Amino acid sequence: MSDLFTEGGSQHGGYTSQCHRLMSRLPFTSSTSFHTATVFSSTLSSVTVTEEPDSLFQKVSVLVKGHDKAVLDSYEFFATMAAKELGISISKVYEPHKDTERLTLLKSIHIFKKHRVQYEMRTYYRCIELSHITGCTAQVYLEYIQRNLPEGVAMEVTNTIMEKIPDHILEPMWKDHPVDDKPSQ
Repeated sequence: MSDLFTEGGSQHGGYTSQCHRLMSRLPFTSSTSFHTATVFSSTLSSVTVTEEPDSLFQKVSVLVKGHDKAVLDSYEFFATMAAKELGISISKVYEPHKDTERLTLLKSIHIFKKHRVQYEMRTYYRCIELSHITGCTAQVYLEYIQRNLPEGVAMEVTNTIMEKIPDHILEPMWKDHPVDDKPSQ
């Protein structure tokens, strides 16, 4: 590099002196470059295809409970926004009544029965109901919102799956067994 940029400009008819003058006018900035390459493997990845149809859920109910109402508000916004981005239909979002548990204790362990302290624990709930969702989509969505569950918040999921009616129930029983047309006495 030193032989390209010489002070005298004798090489290539003054070309290096012009480059040197241009480089002296430009502000010096440090630069880094990244090289990204894609590595192709010679072995093909195998994808397993099953003939089993995907299950269909009529309703998936996600019940979230915690002690801080603001955290539940934020998490409800996150979960509904994620469902909308995935194209999942939300049937309803509601807030069940809170549970309040009060505990009254003596201030002192052994004496002064008149002096008591009272503790109150409130548990807030949020319920998000999703309707008509496939099993694969439900699994991806639930894993995503469970991984982003805040601290101090519990989740309970209830699925209502839709299944095909078995063949032995489809046909009426009276076709197999003859029924007397005579009324009973």
